Amino acid sequence: MRLRIGLLVASAAGGLLSGAAALLAMPAASMQFGLVMLLALLGYVLLDRGARRVRWAVAAGIGLLAVVAAMRLFWYQEQDVVVGWVAYGPAAGPASILGPWRVSIDRQRLAALGLALGVVCLAAGVMALPSRGRRRGVATTVVALLLLAWFGLDSTREFVDHPLPDLLGTVWPALLAALVTMGALALSGWRADRRWLLPVGLFLLSLGAADVYSDLAGVWSGWWEMTHPDQDAFLEVGMAVGTSTAGSLQVSSAVETMIPLAGAGLTAAGALRSSREATARMSSPPMGDEGPNAAEDDNSSA
Repeated sequence: MRLRIGLLVASAAGGLLSGAAALLAMPAASMQFGLVMLLALLGYVLLDRGARRVRWAVAAGIGLLAVVAAMRLFWYQEQDVVVGWVAYGPAAGPASILGPWRVSIDRQRLAALGLALGVVCLAAGVMALPSRGRRRGVATTVVALLLLAWFGLDSTREFVDHPLPDLLGTVWPALLAALVTMGALALSGWRADRRWLLPVGLFLLSLGAADVYSDLAGVWSGWWEMTHPDQDAFLEVGMAVGTSTAGSLQVSSAVETMIPLAGAGLTAAGALRSSREATARMSSPPMGDEGPNAAEDDNSSA
C-alpha cells in the first residue's frame, strides 16, 4: 500500500517537474521527468489489484505512452549530438535540408502511432467499465462533440491548402489518436467515477492528441511547400522560413507539456477508481436494487 502511494506521489512530482523544466526552457530535463512520471504511473497501475477489470488495458496504454516518451527523449539527445547539418551558401543543396526534415516527419509519425495505440488501450479500458446509466453521460457527449467540431474547423485550412490524400497519408496516426480519445470522452460520462477524474483526464488527452496532430500537420505542410516550389512557394536555401500560425491556439511549452501528462494520470486514476466503485457496488447493492417486492416484504414483516 505504501509503495503504491509512493509511486503515485512520484508520478505527480515527475509531472510537475516536467512542466517546470519546460517553463525554464530545459526540454531534455522536461522529457526525462515526463518519462519518470509515466513509469511511476505504470507501476501504480500494475500494483492496483482491486481494479482487475481495467488494470491490464490501462497499464498497456500507459506503457505505450512511456515508450513514446522514451523515443522522443532518445531522438532529442541524438539531435543534440548531431549538429551542423544545415549548410549555408551556394554549395548547400535542397537535399541537405529536406533529408533531415523528412526524417523528423517520419519520427513524429511513429510517435503519433504509438500515441494512437496507447489511446486505443485506454479506450478499451474505458469500454470495459460497466455503464451506470447516469445522465451526466449526455454532458460528456456534448463536450466531445463540441471538441470534435473545433478540431474539424481548425484542421480545415490544412485540407484546403494541401492535397488531401498526401496529408491523410502522413497524419493518419495522429488523427486516429484524436478521434479515438474524443470517442472515449463521449462514453466516459456513463462510466465515470464519482470525482470525474476519468472524463477530465480524457478531455486533456483529447487536447494533447489534437496538439500532436497540429504539430505533425504543420511540419508536413512546411516540407510539402518546400518540395513543391511550383505551388507559389519561393524559397532560398539558407534563408529562414516561417509558417503562419494565425487562427490556431498558442500555449506555452509548459502547458503543452502538462496537458497530456495530466490527462494520462487522471485517466488512469479515474479508470481504476471507477472500476473499484463498480466492484463495490456489485458486492453490496443498494436498497433500491433488492427487487420489486422488497418494500412489500418489509411492510408484511412489520
